[in-house]
Amino acid sequence: MEWEFIAPMIISTVFILTVGGVILLRPAMKRLGALLDVLALQKTRAPDDENRRLRDTVETMNERLTLMEERLDFTERLIGRGGPPPPHAARTSPATPRPPKSGTR
Repeated sequence: MEWEFIAPMIISTVFILTVGGVILLRPAMKRLGALLDVLALQKTRAPDDENRRLRDTVETMNERLTLMEERLDFTERLIGRGGPPPPHAARTSPATPRPPKSGTR
């Protein structure tokens, strides 16, 4: 066979395979692209949920810290004024030894 006959056959075969591949694979690739877009969108939403959860945690900690500061200020004012000691100060501290209990173990 001569190259004059082989070259047009190769070119026409490649052209037909290319067109057929595009016709067959285009719908599948469009759906795959849409699926990848959805997955990328879900990945970008996940950090928003995580950020919201962390923000809620920080706000809760901030509220608790503010409450502790208010209690500390109240206690300092009460002690500085010479008023009665807070109820928990009247109890024996765990560092002071307690008298042993008499009786059975």
